[in-house]
Amino acid sequence: MTSRPRSVVVSTAVEGRLDRAVRELLGASWGTARAWIASGKVRVAGEVVTEPTARVRAGQTIDFDERARRPTSGDLADEAIVYVDAHLVVVAKPPGMNTVPYAGSMTRGSRLHADGETLDANVRAWLTRHTNANRRRDVRPNLGVVHRLDKETSGLVVFTRTWLAKQSLAAQFRKHAVKRKYLAIAHGAVTSRTIRSVLVDDRGDGLRGSMRGSSRQASLAGAREAVTHVEFIESLAGATLIACRLETGRTHQIRIHLSEAGHPLVGERVYVRGWAGHPIPAPRLMLHAAQLGFMHPATQETVCWEEAMPRDMCEVRSRLGSSR
Repeated sequence: MTSRPRSVVVSTAVEGRLDRAVRELLGASWGTARAWIASGKVRVAGEVVTEPTARVRAGQTIDFDERARRPTSGDLADEAIVYVDAHLVVVAKPPGMNTVPYAGSMTRGSRLHADGETLDANVRAWLTRHTNANRRRDVRPNLGVVHRLDKETSGLVVFTRTWLAKQSLAAQFRKHAVKRKYLAIAHGAVTSRTIRSVLVDDRGDGLRGSMRGSSRQASLAGAREAVTHVEFIESLAGATLIACRLETGRTHQIRIHLSEAGHPLVGERVYVRGWAGHPIPAPRLMLHAAQLGFMHPATQETVCWEEAMPRDMCEVRSRLGSSR
């Protein structure tokens, strides 16, 4: 195997999972193909993809560079830091990275989720490089977590740097006072609407979802109300580009609501049980946190940031738009 970058084009014969495409195109074993992907040596349409089960489509470019290394703590680009002051840090999270470590993250087959490879660890490393110039390098920067994005979701995340800032922002999230807008590509013809339901951790088939029944039953099940405002943006071939504004922020809320409405997100692999439609190929879940706004914990002023849709989503949008 040459150490120089190789570029190949996925053919119809290997359309599907990325590990299968890499295995067949580069003549590697299953284990080697997955190791290459996990270690950041494979790019799909110009973006590093570290999930072996990510979907690829015919005609997409797969770039393999044997010398490439997986981004680790300290590799967060300066442009990923959208805003920083003494109280908080706003970051543009890339897809394929967990916001924080999760339980069981170091089990077999989950090496990608080690602490040094999470967004919070990368932000700590960035702060160390930029704020500890005149202090001991082993001082761990304070960083508080007040919300999260799924691993495959890209977009804006805020971390706090002081205890008072964390208390303030945590209270704003609890009161649903934080402005959050997501861009998403969902299967089918989605219209503007408001989706309300009561979510539980297990809807009866092992997945989170909406429950039906009395308010007393919902209370006993630990259910919580979830409200998603969906706004139509653009019709695509077999899909719709939409904006979702969260009134509440429950785990997987957008994914669940759209799936239960018959419009699972493009790239969805979890909340598609019972869905009879034909999945549109995508390298990841087509969901992006595009806007984040709240009251600054120190100045009490309203602040808001926006982050443009990333290249992989733009590519899917362009492909579906041109194939109408």
